[in-house]
Amino acid sequence: MSHFSTMQTAFVSEDHLIAALADVGFENVEHHEFPQNLYGWKGDRRQQTAEVIVRREFIGATSNDIGFARTADGTFKAIISEFDARMFDAGWLGRLSQRYAYRAARDTLAEQGFDLVEESMDEAKTIRMTVRRMA
Repeated sequence: MSHFSTMQTAFVSEDHLIAALADVGFENVEHHEFPQNLYGWKGDRRQQTAEVIVRREFIGATSNDIGFARTADGTFKAIISEFDARMFDAGWLGRLSQRYAYRAARDTLAEQGFDLVEESMDEAKTIRMTVRRMA
């Protein structure tokens, strides 16, 4: 049985988290009003719970569920098994964080009346956006 570890994130928006997960390849993401149990690779119910869940069948044959649980301060913590942390490590969480920030920035800019004029990504994977707001 694989042990689950938690990693604190700065994610506060469930919608942006789900969009970011889709950006990194997880199209099938559950989201619940109340925390649901995670399951291990054998289908065994675990004590860990989360509101945003990528079920193991969408990760890999020997994987456990990956969850994101809302904390008391409104942020989400990632819940990832010791086994899956080999693939879904700090680097992966960094890429997910970048996609989350991108999604949040795009929505915030649109809400403020900005249009995206140009977007690029350099070799270091830094995203640059040129925006314009018409008065």
